[in-house]
Amino acid sequence: MVVSRKNTSKFLKGKGCGERETFSKKFPFPRKNNPLPIKTNMQKKIYTTEQLPVVVTYPAEYFSVKDTLECGQIFRYYDLGEGYYGVFSGDKYAQLRTDGDTVAVQTEWGEYFADFFALDTDYSQTVARISAISPLMKQAAECGKGIRILRQDPTEMLFCFMISANNNIKRIQQIVERLCEGAGTLTKYGYAFPTAEQIAAKDAAFFSSLGAGYRDKFLYEAAQGICNFDVAALKNVDTETARKRLLEVKGVGPKVADCILLFGLQHGDVFPVDTWLKKVYHNYFETGLPDSAISPYFCKLFGQDSGLCQQYLFYFQRKYRQNEINNV
Repeated sequence: MVVSRKNTSKFLKGKGCGERETFSKKFPFPRKNNPLPIKTNMQKKIYTTEQLPVVVTYPAEYFSVKDTLECGQIFRYYDLGEGYYGVFSGDKYAQLRTDGDTVAVQTEWGEYFADFFALDTDYSQTVARISAISPLMKQAAECGKGIRILRQDPTEMLFCFMISANNNIKRIQQIVERLCEGAGTLTKYGYAFPTAEQIAAKDAAFFSSLGAGYRDKFLYEAAQGICNFDVAALKNVDTETARKRLLEVKGVGPKVADCILLFGLQHGDVFPVDTWLKKVYHNYFETGLPDSAISPYFCKLFGQDSGLCQQYLFYFQRKYRQNEINNV
């Protein structure tokens, strides 16, 4: 099932992305001659060069910036300090900060990031539906209700999650940054994620230089065919058809395919399974299934909410794994 998109304009402040608005005194916007540094995991510095307008605001109860960004679905985000986070998507950039019960998004691309953060989706109804499944899901949903499923670029997700296979977050981010710096365009906010054409133009030596290990040959092969592969078109086909097409790409396994489906193609009826989710299954849902059957089990159990349940359970296992519920 494909998650629907509705009009996001009601969350935009003013007439458009170019209209500047002061959100509150708690948002110390960087001045042009004293920019706020963005420190990436590679210890490089990127600087904003102008004051960004606040164009999107949203209630914080169902939008935790920290939990959403740190829950394994995005790799191009930066903790800027002082409560700020920076996010890159393609060649677009936004800064976010929570002020009391409201999240403010500063960006030149208000419409884009309102859609990117799925601000047209009312998560309160979904949380209530998930909470009714079992005591465990009620606790997991309450713990993680600020997590939102991001609507990210499909090509970016293809390469990022190919890099993520059997890898850790810090190293994934480092490799992705090298890819952007080596193939992407430098903007005033930092390096954009490279376009399909820019990726396709790189040779095998470039991908070997990224430090991706055994993945470099798969990245190179995917790059060679990316201009003839309309990844975004898979949004418009059923989940199983889209999964089969993704699995034809060398270096894309079941978990990587499901991550691309969920975070890049908005197929909400998938449940990516990694080490953390295997622990969830064995701790709370054990039915004697082999690991290969865990994802289909959860998809049958959670249906259209599978992807969001995956994020809630992932967060719950990592943050609250000491709290056990016997009655599932």
